[in-house]
Amino acid sequence: MNEDELLPALHGMVWPDTRVLDCRSAGHGAGHACLTIPDGVGLSELVETLSNWYGEPRTLVSEGRADPAASERTGLPLIAPFGDGERVAEMRAWAFAGRWIGCGVVRVGGEARLAVVVAPRTTPAPDELPADASWLDRLVAVTGWDADQVGIDPIRLDRMYSGRIRTADCAAAEERLGTALPSDYKKLVETFGDGAFDGFLDVRLPADIVKGAEFASGWAKAHGTPSWEPHPPFPEPGGLLPWAGTEHETSFYWITEGPDPDAWPVYVTEVGPEAGTRFAMTTTEFVFRMLADPEHPYSMPADFAAHWFMNYNRPWPADGTADLGR
Repeated sequence: MNEDELLPALHGMVWPDTRVLDCRSAGHGAGHACLTIPDGVGLSELVETLSNWYGEPRTLVSEGRADPAASERTGLPLIAPFGDGERVAEMRAWAFAGRWIGCGVVRVGGEARLAVVVAPRTTPAPDELPADASWLDRLVAVTGWDADQVGIDPIRLDRMYSGRIRTADCAAAEERLGTALPSDYKKLVETFGDGAFDGFLDVRLPADIVKGAEFASGWAKAHGTPSWEPHPPFPEPGGLLPWAGTEHETSFYWITEGPDPDAWPVYVTEVGPEAGTRFAMTTTEFVFRMLADPEHPYSMPADFAAHWFMNYNRPWPADGTADLGR
C-alpha cells in the first residue's frame, strides 16, 4: 500500500462504521484491523495527516508510557491487540463515529515499526442515559467526550504556530458584546473546547461569536437589513447572534430578546439570515436533540453507530493576531 492509498483505505474502514474489521497481522485476534504503512513515512508526518482529517488526537502512549486513565471509552481498544513481544511505544487516538483510529510506533524486539489501527468504538444510546441527567451530561455521554482530550499532542507541538490552543474566553467576549451569553452555552464550550459535533456541527468559540456579530452588524449598517427580516442582526433589540454553523451553510443563532440570555430561543436559517425556524430550548438541549433524535428537523445527516466530538485545537498564531480585538 502506498501513501496515496492509505487514507482512502483507512476511511473505507471507518465509514460506513458497520463493516467487519478483520486483522491479518500474525498473532492478532479478530475485532480490529491493522493497515500497512508505506515506506518512508514518519510518525509525525502521519499524525499530522490524520489530524487534518480527523481532528486533534488523544495521546494514549508517549515514549513508552501509557496514559493510566486510558479506558474503553478513551481509546484502549487500540492498544489491546498488541502482545506476544510487541510493545507500544507511541499511540495517538481519534474518535470517528463507531470507530477508533490509532497511529503509533510498536517495538518488536529491537525493531520499531509504524502502526495504523482501526477498532470498534461504542457510546451509550440516548435511551440508556439517566432521566435526571443534564443536557450537557447527556452530550458528554453520547459523544464519549473526555475533557482531558483538550491538550496539544507533543508530536504536533513543533508544527504549531505558538503552542497555545484557542480557549473559551467567555468573559472577554461578553465584555466586548455588552451582554452575557447563555450560561449553558458557556459550560458547553468550556467542556468541549474548539471543534464540531459528529464532525458536522461547528460550535463557535466566544471570540468567533464576537467576530461574526461585528461583521454582520457592520454589513447591515452599510447595506441595510432587508435580508435579515424578520430579525435584525445583534446588537439591535431582538437581534440574531450566531453561535454555530454547518458545512451545508445552515446557521444557528440566538434571538436576543429579553434581559435573560438563558431564555433566548434558538433560531435556525438556511444559507442566509432570512426567515428561519424558532426553537424554545437551550443550546445544549438543541445540540443533544440534533444528535439523538432522528425526527429532529435538523438531525445529523448520517446514521452513525456512535456520536463524537471532533476536537480542532486550532492554535493561536505566534503574533497573537487571532486574539479577540486584534
